[in-house]
Amino acid sequence: QAQLMESGGGLVQAGGSLRLSCAAAVSTFRLSAFGWYRRAPGKQRELVAHINPGGNTRYKDSVKGRFTISRDNAKNTVSLQMTSLKPDDTAVYYCKEERWGMDYWGRGALVTVSS
Repeated sequence: QAQLMESGGGLVQAGGSLRLSCAAAVSTFRLSAFGWYRRAPGKQRELVAHINPGGNTRYKDSVKGRFTISRDNAKNTVSLQMTSLKPDDTAVYYCKEERWGMDYWGRGALVTVSS
């Protein structure tokens, strides 16, 4: 069972920045793809950013140019740098690992953006 731990959430004013990190306790980290998802109040969970083992990335349209996903295979971490944050970015953010056809989820980190 993979263990994922998100960190870096918090309260920030609109226009500010936050960096989320996801630490994975798995020896085959470099073989996994990762996604950052979010669930806003009253809405379904949605994919925000994704990175595959080769480092290729893709983003939800509304965060392109503002969010950057990255991975550090030496430290077993995946990060989401968020800039120019908007109140609409308020949500619980989840890290997901995709490995051998299985999905593993972290418990989430709350990001609140005040106007």
